[in-house]
Amino acid sequence: MPVNSFEDYPMSWKPEKSKLTQPLYLSLAKLLEQDIKDGTLVPHTKLPPQRELADYLDINLSTVTKAFKLCQLNGFLYAVIGRGTFVSPNAGVSIAIQDTKTNRNTIEFGIIKPLDFMNQYTEDAMKKVLANSSVDSLLDYSAPFGSPYQKSAALKWFSKFGLHPHAEDIFFTTGGQNAFAVVLITLFHHGDKIATDRFTYSNFIELANMLNIKLVPIQGDEKGILPEDLEMQCRLQGIQGVYLVPTYSNPVGTLMDTPRKEALAKIIRNQHLTLIEDDIYAFLAPPDYVPLSVFCPQEGCYIASLSKSICPGLRVAIMSVPHRFTALIARGIFNINVKTSSISIETGAYMIHTGIAEEIIEKKKSLAYKRNLIFEQYFPSISPTPLSFCRWLPLPQALYDLPMEQLAMEEGIHLFHSNRFLVGTPPKEQFLRIAISSADTKEDLEYGLEKLKRLLFEDERKVNDFTIII
Repeated sequence: MPVNSFEDYPMSWKPEKSKLTQPLYLSLAKLLEQDIKDGTLVPHTKLPPQRELADYLDINLSTVTKAFKLCQLNGFLYAVIGRGTFVSPNAGVSIAIQDTKTNRNTIEFGIIKPLDFMNQYTEDAMKKVLANSSVDSLLDYSAPFGSPYQKSAALKWFSKFGLHPHAEDIFFTTGGQNAFAVVLITLFHHGDKIATDRFTYSNFIELANMLNIKLVPIQGDEKGILPEDLEMQCRLQGIQGVYLVPTYSNPVGTLMDTPRKEALAKIIRNQHLTLIEDDIYAFLAPPDYVPLSVFCPQEGCYIASLSKSICPGLRVAIMSVPHRFTALIARGIFNINVKTSSISIETGAYMIHTGIAEEIIEKKKSLAYKRNLIFEQYFPSISPTPLSFCRWLPLPQALYDLPMEQLAMEEGIHLFHSNRFLVGTPPKEQFLRIAISSADTKEDLEYGLEKLKRLLFEDERKVNDFTIII
């Protein structure tokens, strides 16, 4: 029997003991996760002390500890030394970003649409591919890892960024998310730890949670994660890998320079980490750009999705892996996908070989530059990101406790709060991620930014005094 009476005792969470089944720790973890998912426990709720909860349920302390550890590993909880255990800020909502198109009157600042009105180029290219007399070879199981023509297009694409892998080390996947899944399932194990930015791509967070892989946040600055903190966390936590978006990172928009990459690569090599380099925005990089994987070729899995550069509907990503991983990745792709759609790969290859892809990229870069200038007119920053498809907007402190996504939607603006991208303990500051490439027209972008400006600030004087610090 419990030592204390809890009949009138205030506790932030009182699970029903009658719902517990064997094994108790797993059952308790499921009850906790369910109450977080349905909103019974809201983000940042402090849970009862483990000993107190064990006493209330009349179970062993170790059972509660195991349940909390499991929920923490799955991303539902975070712990603060000396303060207790809390509900994670992004645990109560699905952080898999999906476009529902439920309200066409809403300005889209949430989903990062890559200037979708340019998809006509891909439609025209696909029609030409399908009109080819050899289209029959694209409709069967042949060439599961890509044809010579397709691999030559991949080599041409990689060479733009200083990468020159062997053709046998190149693979195609059904978009970047599929590539992450293949790498995580194939090269990592349950309970492994992967270092990443404190704010990172939300779908990668969700995927890691599903596979019970723990993400370890690394401190960073305007150039990305700090090498000294990565090295320290490797010593303290036994990290197996690192996931990075070095070019206009989603969501923060930082652009990692070459010295930072060289410093990180040295740690990656010395610590024998597996690098997952998500370079979806490499096409927006400066002319002297060099991927991080160039500096650690034996550790770097380089993933270049064509979703933002060419067309999201193609669902094609090109991946280059160290030769020692080639057989494992091939096995993983075959058992997860069998193969990626040959029609999609062929269309992407055709666009790369014919120069259509480069034409699209130049137009997107020009439009991205103009849209960033528009953003600066409404929210001037001290660290502009001239070609980024999204911007990282600090929230005024007075708005920290407000449901900003909901308030913005009521004003006809769909956007995302920084909690969706958070790994680990929340920092003091809060942000909004604004997808400036998603509005259909320049006029829609200006209209949305004007509405957002009015939502965030009470008068013009406050807006003019507001400076963004990335």
